[in-house]
Amino acid sequence: QLQLVESGGGLVQPGGSLRLSCAASGFTLDYYAIGWFRQAPGKEREGVSCISNEGGSTNYADSVKGRFTISRDYAKNTVDLQMNSLKPEDTAVYYCAADPTRHEMCSAYAYEYDYWGQGTQVTVSS
Repeated sequence: QLQLVESGGGLVQPGGSLRLSCAASGFTLDYYAIGWFRQAPGKEREGVSCISNEGGSTNYADSVKGRFTISRDYAKNTVDLQMNSLKPEDTAVYYCAADPTRHEMCSAYAYEYDYWGQGTQVTVSS
């Protein structure tokens, strides 16, 4: 079974940046579509961004478009989420998830993903 581990979360001031990484050992993430999701207290889990396993197509939630960038680091076997211009409303636990089904376009819906990490806390506050 694929095991995913998120890292890179922490406390950052509004306007700052963080880079999250989703890593797996023993499996290459090239074969999986990867989604980043987040969940704030009292809110539903929402899709943030995803990258496909067919052609590298990417999608972003409207709330993060232009601020966040998802990418694959093939040397490190990770999928990273670069988060810039962070806002307090970005505060949440961020999860990465993997979908082995090969599609040209990745999915923004959590039910499409089979494997999940434990999450990493991102807090944007002064």
